[in-house]
Amino acid sequence: MNELTFPILKLLSNGKFHSGETIAQQLKVSRSTVWNALTDAKKLGIEIFSVRGRGYKLPQPVTLLDVQSVLMALDTQSNLFELEIHDYLESTNSYLMKKLSMNQVHASCVAANLQTNGRGRRGRSWQAGFGASLTFSVLWQFQCGAGKLSGLSLAVGISLIRALHSFGITKAQLKWPNDVLIDQEKLAGILIEIQGDMEGPSVAVIGIGINLNLPASIKHQIDQPVTDLASITQSQINPNVLLAEILKHLTNLLIQFEQQSFVSLRDEWTQYHAYHQKVVKMLHPDGRETVGTVINVADDGNLLVNTISGELRFSSGEISLRTS
Repeated sequence: MNELTFPILKLLSNGKFHSGETIAQQLKVSRSTVWNALTDAKKLGIEIFSVRGRGYKLPQPVTLLDVQSVLMALDTQSNLFELEIHDYLESTNSYLMKKLSMNQVHASCVAANLQTNGRGRRGRSWQAGFGASLTFSVLWQFQCGAGKLSGLSLAVGISLIRALHSFGITKAQLKWPNDVLIDQEKLAGILIEIQGDMEGPSVAVIGIGINLNLPASIKHQIDQPVTDLASITQSQINPNVLLAEILKHLTNLLIQFEQQSFVSLRDEWTQYHAYHQKVVKMLHPDGRETVGTVINVADDGNLLVNTISGELRFSSGEISLRTS
């Protein structure tokens, strides 16, 4: 990215017009340099309006993540996290995974105002424009082995539901194993990467992406129905407060998960499951499909489905409602 692109985006974040001349004067560069930096921004999919005689502006104001704002919202829990906020990163998960070899500390949290190459499950990309999504990752150390972390993504999902409830968003549901839905449209996703021995200790990098205000250009790039917070609530949710609220609930859930495993959270997860006791189609990693009725989730977070072959357990795969 052009080194001036993000400083200019910060100037434009108030959603008002700024002339190229004014921007150039503030940054002590030429107007052509400003134009080149904004051209780079557009290549990243950032929509910028340009009007002759008025200058440049973003489609709407953007509230940027800020370390002090998040720590203030965390209040008494502000000392629990090592917090980094970057102007932009390719992937917050990739960033933390690289840090593992550098003895990154427990409860590290890395967020980005712009994530340019986010990753989802099964090789998908996570589409996140400037101000369009809250994207962050948390590194969490467990004393137990990697073999006992089954069901972790489901536990993380509960923390997202609890956080959304604190903002009055009560229609959110969970889709096994790692999505948050509103009326069958995806609002948020979870990607977890684990390193460590089967006996312990182990480390999980927990990546979370929540759609804040997706422009149509990004929605058209996504291969499934999606929604965002701007579409489902009239309240303006400050992403700094949202991040802090999620971190509070995530802390409580991760502590409980390590001490009592997923079984202690299973009933709560089930009450939020969008597909509980419904007929679904399971797409396996190898391309096979299985149709059946969801029974529940097991103590380890595996999905239990009643099929023509009897009850089957699934530890991975893509689930969708059967429509025919």
